[in-house]
Amino acid sequence: MRFPFDNSFFKEMQGFYAPAVAEIAPNPQILAFNDALAQQLGLEGPHDDASAAQWARWLSGAEAVEGSDPLAFAYAGHQFGHFSPQLGDGRAILLGEVLAPNGSRWDVQLKGAGRTEFSRSGDGKAAIGPVLREYLVSEAMAAMGIATTRALAVVATGGRVQREKAHPGAVLTRVAASHIRIGTFQYFAAHHGEPYVSQLAHYSIKRHYPDLATTANPPLALLERVIERQAQLVADWMAVGFVHGVMNTDNVAISGETIDYGPCAFVDHFKAGAVFSSIDRHGRYAYGRQPQILHWNMARLAEALLPAIHSVNPDDVETTKALVDTVPSRFRAKWEANLRAKLGLSEAQDHDRELFDGLFEVMEAQGADFTGLFRALAQLLRGDVDALVPFGGDAWDIWRYQWSARLQSECGAVDLAVRADAMDRVNPLYIPRNHLVEGALEQAEAGDLHQWQKLLAIVQNPYRLQADAEGYDQPAPAENPPYRTFCGT
Repeated sequence: MRFPFDNSFFKEMQGFYAPAVAEIAPNPQILAFNDALAQQLGLEGPHDDASAAQWARWLSGAEAVEGSDPLAFAYAGHQFGHFSPQLGDGRAILLGEVLAPNGSRWDVQLKGAGRTEFSRSGDGKAAIGPVLREYLVSEAMAAMGIATTRALAVVATGGRVQREKAHPGAVLTRVAASHIRIGTFQYFAAHHGEPYVSQLAHYSIKRHYPDLATTANPPLALLERVIERQAQLVADWMAVGFVHGVMNTDNVAISGETIDYGPCAFVDHFKAGAVFSSIDRHGRYAYGRQPQILHWNMARLAEALLPAIHSVNPDDVETTKALVDTVPSRFRAKWEANLRAKLGLSEAQDHDRELFDGLFEVMEAQGADFTGLFRALAQLLRGDVDALVPFGGDAWDIWRYQWSARLQSECGAVDLAVRADAMDRVNPLYIPRNHLVEGALEQAEAGDLHQWQKLLAIVQNPYRLQADAEGYDQPAPAENPPYRTFCGT
């Protein structure tokens, strides 16, 4: 088995990374392997005990993969608003880039394979829980059509990782269009200046957005494209009730993919201020604040890119400022487009904002289950008059009237059942419910993966009713304590 490596970052971007060597896992064993993703990458997955053992050695770092050039990325980042001038891959090692059969290029990275030059006081390892969480949630996001890094495999190392207590160790193999982040630009802007920033911008354009190479100011065009991608991404997160939990600039990929699933969670009983991360004490990354943090993060990218933008055309500095000012309106347009699809609407109208804002006001007042509500609205269109009873019943009367009038204003002759079917194609029935995720991870740490495997299979088919998934579409019981997540570092 040969990996189709073509490691452009290693060859072209010396000085932007540090060489890295994974630690040898004592007894690596594959816990999960994504055969469908492997096929997309042109890789032949394990098919017997011998090949499974070989894959486990490769994807734990115990044995070098032919053609790989292992490295750790250098980057900085704003963490909870405070700038850290040097972060970098402290527990992640890029094996290299594979060229898929369709010509696309993908990073293959080991997360949790040991210390690197950027580990500082960390051990560079990962516990089984956070690794399985990232695999599960990233694959759920991919199934919902939301841009995301992907999980190729989880390998148990056979060792223990000490956190608040000892946990089984594991390594995640993560696949991404690249691992270049806002923080990557920040690091080189802070430490090395314009030549390095321009080089990184040129490489990023060639790799991700080659159509921008011939624009009047390519670094400025890169900024605009990243703004568009990130605005769409955050709008898509919020459309499924997702809270990233740690939108630091080192966790924002310029490819527009969701990256790093540490303290992430999904809103059940809706609150705009929903926060799940144990360290987000002031709600910086709450559900409803994600658009503001998007804007803040894009301003930080603009600052980092400014030397490269200025070097092409000094007059574009003011253009850059004006571009950043458009972030809220760009986000709002994408968010409202998502909401129209979720509500069975097909065209923009003047009073949509009032309709949408009213929806969330009632949701918050009733503590309505975010995911279940939108499926119930589709059932209401099919004639189920009791569909909203579990979500507050009569409290919805005024908003229901407004929504009904809005539907009729488009085209009263359109079959409501047709609209309901369209709604079900964008409103998931199954998400990684927080309490189900935690239950599955607890069993997995104890050595039983059956519940995790079942939950994974269910969320990989999120839109259609599944016969063996009773209860998987329901929020946590009301008596459950508030849900808290942790970074897993």
